[in-house]
Amino acid sequence: MKHGKKYLEAAKAIDRTTLYDTVDAISLVKKSATAKFDETIEAHIRTGLDGRHADQQIRGAVVLPHGTGKVTRILVFAKDAKAEEAKAAGADYVGGEELIPKIQKENWFEFDVVVATPDMMGVVGRLGRVLGPKGLMPNPKAGTVTMDVTKAVNDIKAGKIEYRLDKTNIVHVPVGKASFSEDQLKDNFNTLMDAILKAKPAVLKGTYLKSITLTSTMGPGVKVNPLKLG
Repeated sequence: MKHGKKYLEAAKAIDRTTLYDTVDAISLVKKSATAKFDETIEAHIRTGLDGRHADQQIRGAVVLPHGTGKVTRILVFAKDAKAEEAKAAGADYVGGEELIPKIQKENWFEFDVVVATPDMMGVVGRLGRVLGPKGLMPNPKAGTVTMDVTKAVNDIKAGKIEYRLDKTNIVHVPVGKASFSEDQLKDNFNTLMDAILKAKPAVLKGTYLKSITLTSTMGPGVKVNPLKLG
């Protein structure tokens, strides 16, 4: 992959062999975000887990204290009083069965998170094939299958993010935008890492956090020392 001049300049400031403290890593990532748009800062956490085993899966959600800097569009599957509650809470779209053909046939995906009340999961389950691969399927562990739709909508709008292992046992999550202050990014990153550390499965014998890399959308990765979090 060919990189542009700005990327190569930014990469010169980063030593690929160094494991940086959190503060230094955030400072370097912010400096290397030189694109004309507000780049997203992401954490890529390589674990020693084997997600093929159910007892080595980690999945959950955490509210970042300063949000993600992104406007999140929420679709809520609910009916009657719960549908009204979702609308009042500020959900972008609320509906039920009538949304299935819109999603399946019209390829409508103008939403970033799907929340559902438990009684609607039979309906949502019919969308498993299209929502699953996009990571949009509601899940009780992530707090997106719930009767408390007000709390779910409020938390997501406040900056709640979901974390889970991908097929290569890596967790990829946004921790903010390049326009955030270093302190805001540090708070968000530390909140995320606290949640990941608490989620460590008891059965794991080897190293839990193999590597942590912070990167901006267009910039080079900066490695964080997993032993010096905070």
